[in-house]
Amino acid sequence: MAIFDQEHRPPEPDEFDTGYAVVRAALGGVPLLGSAAQELLQRIIAPPLARRQQEWAESIGAAVRQLEEQKGVTPEQLRDNPAFVDAVLAATQAAIRTSQEEKRVALLNATVNSALPGAPEIAEQQMFISLVDRFTEWHLRLLKLIQNPKGNEKVRDGYRPAISGSLSQLIEVAFPELVGRRDLYDQVWADLAAAGMHRSGSLQTMMSADGPLQKRTTEIGDRFLRFIESPF
Repeated sequence: MAIFDQEHRPPEPDEFDTGYAVVRAALGGVPLLGSAAQELLQRIIAPPLARRQQEWAESIGAAVRQLEEQKGVTPEQLRDNPAFVDAVLAATQAAIRTSQEEKRVALLNATVNSALPGAPEIAEQQMFISLVDRFTEWHLRLLKLIQNPKGNEKVRDGYRPAISGSLSQLIEVAFPELVGRRDLYDQVWADLAAAGMHRSGSLQTMMSADGPLQKRTTEIGDRFLRFIESPF
């Protein structure tokens, strides 16, 4: 999983290895299973699970190195930072549960940001990581879209309402794969509203032609997006 450049490799085994150490700690509490379940796990689930664990541990290790090289945050400082340790533990469990790359990148960025000045308080960090765990990639994509609709290339090139427009039209221009999937993006929209990420009404409401191009994320939605963006 090439989340970071190849030059940012994990620390050597004899160095302070935050990535592997914390991932092992986070995964150490898995309960024992019966023999039949263990056999199933070994044959079907264990290989991809092991790959995810390895990739995530390498990403955390690379993040530790990058924090030190680019932000001056040492491994010793990370070790003594409870917000960072909490974030890694929470993000590790969430990352192992998903194959969605955008979610794993968001979780990694959240982990890195937790160690930097200006990070949200620990309670909000944990809430945001929990939301990434609960959300799908479509939640993250749609939220980014409504924060800055004009920043979406497909919207800039293809959104041309004559007199009036709606948010559903904007979404289907930005994400053609959602055309005809109103059931899906209506639910995503409702989930984002329930989480306080926006306060807009129905996606089908008609408005002025440039109405859908206005920013619609709330303050907490902006903080959430900032927390899951790369600081590098």
